Amino acid sequence: MSETVILWLRRDLRLADHPALARARRGAERLVPLYIDATAEEGDWRPGAASRWWLHHSLAALDRDLRRRGSGLVIARGADSLGALRRIATACGATRVCWGRRYEPAARAADARTELQLRADGLRCEVVAGNLLFEPWDLATEANGPYRVFSAYWRRAVARLAVPELIPAPEALPPLPPGLSGLPIDALGLLPRSRWDAGLARAWTPGEAGALARARAFVDGPLAAYGQRRDLPAMSGTSRLSPHLHFGEIGPRQLVRMIAERGLPLDDGPAEPYVRELGWREFAHHLIHHFPHTTDAPLDGRFADFPWQDDAAQLAAWQQGRTGIPLIDAGLRELWATGWMHNRVRMAAASLLTKNLRLPWQAGARWFWATLVDADLASNTLGWQWTAGCGADAAPYFRIFNPVRQGERFDPDGDYVRRWCPELARLPARFIHQPWAAPANVLAEAGVRLDSDYPRPIVDLAASRRAALAAWETIKGRA
Repeated sequence: MSETVILWLRRDLRLADHPALARARRGAERLVPLYIDATAEEGDWRPGAASRWWLHHSLAALDRDLRRRGSGLVIARGADSLGALRRIATACGATRVCWGRRYEPAARAADARTELQLRADGLRCEVVAGNLLFEPWDLATEANGPYRVFSAYWRRAVARLAVPELIPAPEALPPLPPGLSGLPIDALGLLPRSRWDAGLARAWTPGEAGALARARAFVDGPLAAYGQRRDLPAMSGTSRLSPHLHFGEIGPRQLVRMIAERGLPLDDGPAEPYVRELGWREFAHHLIHHFPHTTDAPLDGRFADFPWQDDAAQLAAWQQGRTGIPLIDAGLRELWATGWMHNRVRMAAASLLTKNLRLPWQAGARWFWATLVDADLASNTLGWQWTAGCGADAAPYFRIFNPVRQGERFDPDGDYVRRWCPELARLPARFIHQPWAAPANVLAEAGVRLDSDYPRPIVDLAASRRAALAAWETIKGRA
C-alpha cells in the first residue's frame, strides 16, 4: 500500500547510509523530509552560536541535495516537535513517521513523549539507530552494568566491530505532497546578526559533500601518520570530522568502511589510533545514556564539594585568550576564529582552567558549548570531566598539564603559537612558550612589550599547582 511518510531529521543531515531514510522510503508514494526547530527540547543545552551557524549551512546543503533528487526539505518550528509533526501529518495525510535516535537526556525524554502521543494519534512510528557504531546499551560489563573505564569498554567494542554494509544514497526520492510548504531556512534565525562568522566560513564546508570530501582527504592522507601527528597542533594531522559527525553529515559506519576499503585493519596498524578515537566518541554516548546527570554534575560525587574558585576576571581572560600563557591563548583564539580547537590544546586549556585557575569545569564546558562548531553534549561532558578528574576513566586530579611543557613538546618550533598569537611571532623558539622568561633584550628585539603587547601570566603555574593539590586533599578521602 502506498502512503505518505514523514522522515523526521535531526542529527542525521545526509542521504548516504541513512537507516531512517531507507525505512521511510519503503512503500512511500510521498515523502516529507522534515526538520523541526524546537530547541526547547534541548533543555539547558540549546545549541550555541557556532553550532547554529553550522546547522544553517548544513540544512541548506541538505535541501539542495534533496531537490536534486526530486524532493526538498520542509522546515517547521514550534515550542515542541509534537505540535509541528501533528500539523504536518494532518496537512499531508501522513500515516507513518520515521526518525533516528537522539541520546542527550532532555532530547531522549522529549522523543519518548512525542512517540507516545503520535502512536496515540494513530500514526505508526519507526525509530532506528544510525549515528553510532553501537547503541549505548549494546555493551555491558560482566556484571551487566555500564562501563566507566574506556579501555575495558573498547576491548569489548572492538571485538564486536565489523566492517558494515552501507546503504547507498538514493538517486531519486518520492516527491513532496502537493501544496505542502514550510519555512525558509533564514526564518530560523540561525546566523549571527553581527557577522563574526567569516573565520568559520573560511575554515569549514558544512554539509554531506563537505563531510565526504574531508573524510576522503583524511583517509587518503593524514590517517597514515595519525598516531604520530595527531598531537601536533601546528600540523594538519587530525581528521577535523567532529562537526560533520555531530550533525550526522557522515556516520562512523561510513568512516570504518572507508578505512577498511583502503586495506587497513581496524584494530592494528596506522588506522588503529583513529578508530580508537571513534571509540572514545562511542564511550561518551554510552556514559551520557547511563549517567544522564553528568551533563551538569560530576560522576565522581566527591567533586560536588570541591572548593572551586569564583573569579569572573580570570574566566574572561581564559575565554578571550589573554591568560599570558601562549599555548592556551593560541587555542582559545583559534576557537573564537574557527569554532574549533586542536584536541591536545583543548586538554591543556581545560587543565589550566580547572586546576591552575581552579574554576569549575562547568564554566569551561559552557564556553566550549557556545563556541565550538563540533559542540556535542556527550563528548563535551566526557572531555571536561576527564580533564577535571571527576568523570569516568578520568585523568587523576593530581595530573596537571604544564602548558609550557606541553607547548615545548607538541609545538617545539612555536608555529602554532606564532599563527594565533602574532604579537609573539618574532620570539625565538626557546622563549615562545614562556615569554616572561625571556631577557629584556630578547623581548625588545622581538618587539614584545609584556603587559602592553602581551599579558604576563594571570596565574603562577607552580604555586597554583600546589594549591590545586591542597584542594584535592580536602575531598579525596570522602566516600
